[in-house]
Amino acid sequence: MNLLIDDAVPYAEAIFSSLGKVTLMPGRAIQNQHLKNIDALIIRSRTQVNAQLLDNTPVKFVGSTVVGLDHIDQDYLAQQGIYFYSAQGCNANSVAEYVITAIFALAEKQHIPLLETQTPPTLGIIGVGHVGQKLQQKAEILGWKTLLNDPPRQQADPVGCQDFVDLKTALQADFISVHTPLTFEGEFATHHLINQQHLSTLLPHQTLINAARGGIIDETAWLNAQTGANMIDCWENEPNIHPQLYSHADIATPHIAGHSLEAKVAGSEMVYQALCQFSQQTPQTDWKSLLPPNPEPIQMLSGQSLQSQVHQALLSAYPIWQDHQALQQPHIEQTWQRFETYRRHYPIRREWSLHTYQSTHPIPLLKALGFQEDISKPL
Repeated sequence: MNLLIDDAVPYAEAIFSSLGKVTLMPGRAIQNQHLKNIDALIIRSRTQVNAQLLDNTPVKFVGSTVVGLDHIDQDYLAQQGIYFYSAQGCNANSVAEYVITAIFALAEKQHIPLLETQTPPTLGIIGVGHVGQKLQQKAEILGWKTLLNDPPRQQADPVGCQDFVDLKTALQADFISVHTPLTFEGEFATHHLINQQHLSTLLPHQTLINAARGGIIDETAWLNAQTGANMIDCWENEPNIHPQLYSHADIATPHIAGHSLEAKVAGSEMVYQALCQFSQQTPQTDWKSLLPPNPEPIQMLSGQSLQSQVHQALLSAYPIWQDHQALQQPHIEQTWQRFETYRRHYPIRREWSLHTYQSTHPIPLLKALGFQEDISKPL
């Protein structure tokens, strides 16, 4: 079997080489001419999969190691009998951790109380799928009130979603985070789901977050919203992001919310398992020995408030301000080049469950969030 794989897929050669000959290429560079002797195509988000790419090629399997589907012409694949697999849910935890970390980073900067307060913050979650559910779980561990909005899910399961709210209500939360797919047709199309009319109702104490897909929020209208803060990881027309909106953002990152190592590896492994099943081959696991060791323990400072302790742990595990600064790299002239370069060379980021904290006493909230505790060594 001949496989062409986006070279941004981590451990691609180690994972997939048991199935055949592996060729690596940048996803954006893959064209029809490169697929003339390819049986399986493995991509991320930078390859447009459609008739122009696949006509008159022997490709019979397309696997996407990311969750977005707006770059895949699934109707065409079905018509051509090409098997398609997408690693749905692989990065859900990574995105949820990004959102929580971003909120704590902003709160520390703007002195916003998040914990041990008489009025816990509210978090509006628009789209309660893989990511939205993970985010809901973490928010409720923190004691926050969640306002859940997902009309398609509510329609499919009215009893299970009876506590869901309409969009207008969700948009009244202190923090509003969107997690829907990007769709353009049908009853529940999400393109510009949050439009000028919605944005005009937002108030200066609110924060709006997009870590889902560019285009769910009307970016031109977003510029005039009276929000207190904006956090943007996903943009329309990536990597040519809106310059005014970029300067308007308090946290601006180049579509890396789902880029933890665990999420990337999970996406690769899920596609690998699907291709093994498709080709009736036995999966191998030798490649797992190549994964890096767990991070060094986080040394917690003593005498801090609970919010400061959680902030320290989250920002030690994931220094989100480094990602924010990535779009400001002075040695790269164009913003779109910074965007793409940083995504392709993203530093290793590990999820909370891979981190241990060392403290003179247990911190139950950190353990509930997934951190491992080690109180055997006094500080």
